[in-house]
Amino acid sequence: MLQSTPDKSQARIAAEAICDGFVASGAARVETDILLPAEVLLDLYGEDIRGRAYVTSDPERGEMMLRPDFTVPVVQYHMAGDGSPASYTYFGEVFRKQEDHPERRSEFMQVGYEEFGGSDSAVSDAAVFGEFSKVLAPLGLRAATGDIGILIAMVAGLRTTEDRRTALMRHIWRPGRFTALVKRFAGLTPEPASRTALLASDAPLDAVGVMIGLRGESEITGRIDALRSDAAQAPMSAEEVDLISAVLAVSETCPNALEHLRDIAVDMPGLLPALDRFEARCDAMAKRGVDVDALAFEASYGRTSMEYYDGFVFGFYSEARPDLPPVATGGRYDALTRRLGQGREIPAVGGVIRPDLVCDLGGLA
Repeated sequence: MLQSTPDKSQARIAAEAICDGFVASGAARVETDILLPAEVLLDLYGEDIRGRAYVTSDPERGEMMLRPDFTVPVVQYHMAGDGSPASYTYFGEVFRKQEDHPERRSEFMQVGYEEFGGSDSAVSDAAVFGEFSKVLAPLGLRAATGDIGILIAMVAGLRTTEDRRTALMRHIWRPGRFTALVKRFAGLTPEPASRTALLASDAPLDAVGVMIGLRGESEITGRIDALRSDAAQAPMSAEEVDLISAVLAVSETCPNALEHLRDIAVDMPGLLPALDRFEARCDAMAKRGVDVDALAFEASYGRTSMEYYDGFVFGFYSEARPDLPPVATGGRYDALTRRLGQGREIPAVGGVIRPDLVCDLGGLA
């Protein structure tokens, strides 16, 4: 059954009130287009975005997408300026297909708050999380946190080939593919018979199979050469596979998670800089009055729905309504500013709130 939809005017009133609160905290109000160039989003997310976004075409502008979120256009807006530190707020409709969750709304409103240029990432992370905690406090939500930066550090420190690290890094946000790659690189899953024959063969390409699809011969040959090169490498060690599993399984309160991860870092020292940032963030949160001792941390949090984040991630959930998606989500996305800023990177952290879900839960008054 589809979720009941609150009166749109009530969701808009709630959105305006939240947005006004962020303005009072010093954020500048911005507006973005609803129709966005598909090319930019496809470059960032790959073809996976087509499964979630509504795509249309324009005779002059080419392929376009109805806005799936605000982060990309807001980052583009800021990167077009002089790069000075700034904070922004906004609200409006976003559009997402819900094939996996047909009971959820495909058109809904978001209110957002973004900070750019903070000189201390731990302080900025704590400030943004604190803003969202303060706004949502009347709803009594459960907060969840994680850190994609720890997972990036984990992969970067693996004792394996650069090609394998690159492949794993690309799939951090796709847990199923990531796990399949780890097993393949460790020799824990057999190669398909067709690939085994191909990798062992020195036959010319036209003897291997019929040319079909859009890929050219040189592209296919290059892929085969890469597979053969990888097959000649030694498998990843069982120790590293176990360490990866141990990191991904961490799910405790922040202090206990930090202690557990520091234990793992004895055998995986590449984690240490990311763990120092985690500890600094916890200290900054505590100074803002956040009960860090009770705050949940999940190392795998955000891997399935936050693919442009590369550091701290968070979400707020209603335990009384487990059928609802998160009421708010956010995190750090420094790397996204580099990709959209043509090499110029600016520290950035922010998040969004669903005012329709706020209304579903009784509002903030």
